[in-house]
Amino acid sequence: MSVDTRDTDELSGEEQEELLDEVERRRSHRGAAALVVALIAIAFSAFQMWIAARGNAFRGTLPLVGEIDLISFQPLQVNTIHVTFALVLAFLLFPATKGDGFIARRVAKIEPAVRRRFGPDSSLTRTVERLGDGVRWAVVDPSLRRVTPVDVVLVFLALLPAYYTATQWDELRRMALRGAHGVRPIHEMYPVLEPLVMGIAALGVPIDEVSYAYLMGVLGILLVLEATRRALGFLLMSLVGSFIVYARWGYLVPRDSMLGTLAIQPDTWGNIVYNLWYTTQAGIMSAPVSASVRFIYIFILFGAFLEMSGAGKWFIDLAYSLTGTKKGGPAKASVVSSGFMGMISGSSVANTVTTGAFTIPLMKRSGYTPEFAGAVESSTSSGGQMLPPVMGAAAFLIVELWGIPYTTVIAAATLPAIAFFFGMWVMVHFEAIRGGIGGLPRAELPNPRSTLRTGWFYLIPIVLLLYFLVIARFSINRAGWFTLVSIVALIAVIAAYNEATRVPLLGSIAALFALQATAYATAGGGIVDAARAAVGLGATGDPYSLGAATLAAVSDLGTIAILVSLAFLLVRPDRDAPLLDLHDSVDGTAERSAEAIGRSGLSQNNAYRFGSFIVKSMDAGARTATTVVVAVAAAGIVPGVISVSGLGPNLAAFINTVSGDSTLLLLVLTGVAAIIFGMGMPTTAMYIILAAMLTSPMDDAGILLIASQLYILYFGLMADVTPPVAVAAFAAAGVAKAEELKTAVTAFLLSLNKILVPLAFVFSPGILLHRGEELIGLADVTDVGFFVPYVAIPVVGMFLGVYAMGVTIIGYQYSKVSSVERSGYAIASMLLMVPEVPLIFVEVILGLFGIPAALTIFTLTGSLRFVGLVLLVSLSYRNRSLGQGPETGSDVAASAPGDA
Repeated sequence: MSVDTRDTDELSGEEQEELLDEVERRRSHRGAAALVVALIAIAFSAFQMWIAARGNAFRGTLPLVGEIDLISFQPLQVNTIHVTFALVLAFLLFPATKGDGFIARRVAKIEPAVRRRFGPDSSLTRTVERLGDGVRWAVVDPSLRRVTPVDVVLVFLALLPAYYTATQWDELRRMALRGAHGVRPIHEMYPVLEPLVMGIAALGVPIDEVSYAYLMGVLGILLVLEATRRALGFLLMSLVGSFIVYARWGYLVPRDSMLGTLAIQPDTWGNIVYNLWYTTQAGIMSAPVSASVRFIYIFILFGAFLEMSGAGKWFIDLAYSLTGTKKGGPAKASVVSSGFMGMISGSSVANTVTTGAFTIPLMKRSGYTPEFAGAVESSTSSGGQMLPPVMGAAAFLIVELWGIPYTTVIAAATLPAIAFFFGMWVMVHFEAIRGGIGGLPRAELPNPRSTLRTGWFYLIPIVLLLYFLVIARFSINRAGWFTLVSIVALIAVIAAYNEATRVPLLGSIAALFALQATAYATAGGGIVDAARAAVGLGATGDPYSLGAATLAAVSDLGTIAILVSLAFLLVRPDRDAPLLDLHDSVDGTAERSAEAIGRSGLSQNNAYRFGSFIVKSMDAGARTATTVVVAVAAAGIVPGVISVSGLGPNLAAFINTVSGDSTLLLLVLTGVAAIIFGMGMPTTAMYIILAAMLTSPMDDAGILLIASQLYILYFGLMADVTPPVAVAAFAAAGVAKAEELKTAVTAFLLSLNKILVPLAFVFSPGILLHRGEELIGLADVTDVGFFVPYVAIPVVGMFLGVYAMGVTIIGYQYSKVSSVERSGYAIASMLLMVPEVPLIFVEVILGLFGIPAALTIFTLTGSLRFVGLVLLVSLSYRNRSLGQGPETGSDVAASAPGDA
């Protein structure tokens, strides 16, 4: 049973996609263009799924020969193809301009100006008008529905560098020794172009002296910059472009000036282009894109498959069934469900729209204002990327870039994430009390037991992911692939499952599993290998032990389940599938595609619906990943320039100079930079750029590595709800039909814990369950002298501080909180969470008088936490006393819900 919203504001699957396209300024294609884009997106996902499953080698099987390698790519080649797919989709999905930008508006003034100056009948006027019409036809897409000629040209150009890299590997190896200009020029690569090249050279452009590899590298870099501008905005493109310019002319920075520490050694364009495009050690194809190839894409795809399977709807139903009847229940359900979906989606905006389509109408109907409902949804959706075990792929980036064990990352991230969501829960609860907002009637909500019974299997992929990563200790990419297979197998079984097929379906899967294990134990290979050996087309291997054979068969269980389920679906595709509840957009895709081929009845066929689920998930995953891949490709330029130019130590010295060697000022500057750079940018790109620039100075300041990485992540996520950009908040306002700026301001206030919580764990690493550089163990827990003052007290202080901050923001606890009392709660929150901050200020003041002091010791921090606790308890007691008085009713009536 799904939640009954009974609200006309609820968005359909198509409306969700349209709103998401509008927020991200992405095209909504129709007709042939939609089909072409979908096919490219599906091909992108298929390519990545092959890489995840089989590695860089593409193999085939011949009847008498067996398995052979068709082609084997090097990492640079795979990375280039990966980026090229993203570039092609970016040029097709995002317009060059809608005609409303800064430059377009000024160019548009030329025609009227010429018409006024020379008259409408002038030949110059007509020429300018024709030129204007031609430019608009070639470039401008105001309706976000049309692929322009410029887009087609850029798609073709994007293929050239990838084709060169894929086919000229020997030349690329020579380039490593000879440099970018030490290989063949264009007329030697393609002799047919020699007359054209020489003609251009005769005009004074020495193109004959430039290698083709250099031209392709320059073209690739420029295309990445253009795709970045389209998909992510002018700000990120300008930032990345400025680093490229700096790599060439940074040596001109006067060494005796205030910026002298940023001066670098001179470099040539050839060396810069080679390092930014043709190596995996630095630049565009370096670690960020490698991480995207290996696991970021596959986890984005996993999130898309899980969302399209109906897991999102089920989890929302479960959250509402458990919390919907409580005070402010719809908002509390939003906190839980949006956090879960935000964890796996990796996109604050996408999660806000898709989950908010269900949660926001219910919050509005229960009594929350549209602005508050949108703010809650956007805050929790962005906060989901802090939540283990997936963290929107951020956890895996931290593992990849810094070599921190995965278990360490999720253990460190757990308590701060819980504290943030606890704070959200507290605030929606206080808002509900203040506004007199109750829960929904039980009759309108799903039954918890029946909901859990009909959808518990959606939790299997998450449990398996934890098993693969924590217990089995698989690599991240291998764990991602097996988890993706598990969700596909799960939906295949559900599509084929009903009362009639239950026993034969599950029995067939069990029987094939047993046969597979037996084959491994006897023939040293699976059923297929054993059969080929039996007919003389192959040799048997060494038999596995019973345990190893069972484990090998378990790894094949997903494939077995998929094949058996497909057989059942193909034999009886019209059977009922009572547990199959796919996302609305999947059913919409099935209906439209069935009508397009003249077989509308196929949309009710479970085999066809399962196929639609696969292709829609692959399509949706590629569209989401396009922005991320473009972002990480562009972001890779920043650490590439830093490492190749030797800027790293100089940049760290400059940042330390600006911060005056003050840890607090360094943290403030880092937080502000993360919010600014994170505005309108995927979290992955923001994290890569900020981590490259700020990890070294934070390390010099003595900040724990995992603490510095989570600190950057938290503040970067704050950008999603920070005006004036606040992309997640504006998307929520679109769903809620609310005022955008008010929604963004409210979302910012509700998210203030993303500022205080990271400050707390930077100064108190015990919150991250760390003692020095290591995770705490049982011996540390039993060491009372360490555990109580450095772990237990800071953790309790963090949760109490989050509670006090909730009262401060909402302005209500048991009764209305006055402005003076709000200040008291804010002080209590600060003292409980980060007592080091006021102590650092005192240290600075004493330093001005020449008095050195080190005040951030437990004796003083513990005392300030105690003062904060006393202040919170006394304020709460007084507020509760007022809440029991006769004035309570007037307080509630005087406070409109949503005035956070």
